[in-house]
Amino acid sequence: MRLELRVCQHCLEGDDGHGGHQKSQLLEDMVKCAEVIQEHKDVLDLEAVHIRKVRDDEQGKPEALPVVAATIQNDQIVLNDTQLVAEGQDGNMLLYANPDDILTVLAGNVDEISKAVPGDVSVELSSMGAEIISEAGLGADPERQPDP
Repeated sequence: MRLELRVCQHCLEGDDGHGGHQKSQLLEDMVKCAEVIQEHKDVLDLEAVHIRKVRDDEQGKPEALPVVAATIQNDQIVLNDTQLVAEGQDGNMLLYANPDDILTVLAGNVDEISKAVPGDVSVELSSMGAEIISEAGLGADPERQPDP
């Protein structure tokens, strides 16, 4: 099994015109979760975890898993700059393009790792990320998160 998280580098860094502060925080949460998963991938029987930061001046091709989500905006096909692709043992691929779904899947994997690894492997989420996860029922409490 393999995972690939793709995020917009400009949005992640909070550049003007790229989604704003909230999107930047949400992407940071995703990357932090993916980094924990990458560090403990063996616990989840993952072959590889890829984190791809896409810039405006490149095609945005996947790093490892050949799947790209697209939407139509103003009668034009636009590639999604944020997506999570999970390849199962059977070769089937699941594509998550909704940011809330992406964070929920990644946080769920971090939760599974925390059950199997001694010590703290939790991720400090933004208040928005913690709220998304608490609504998903994964145990995060937005009241216990630090202020942004």
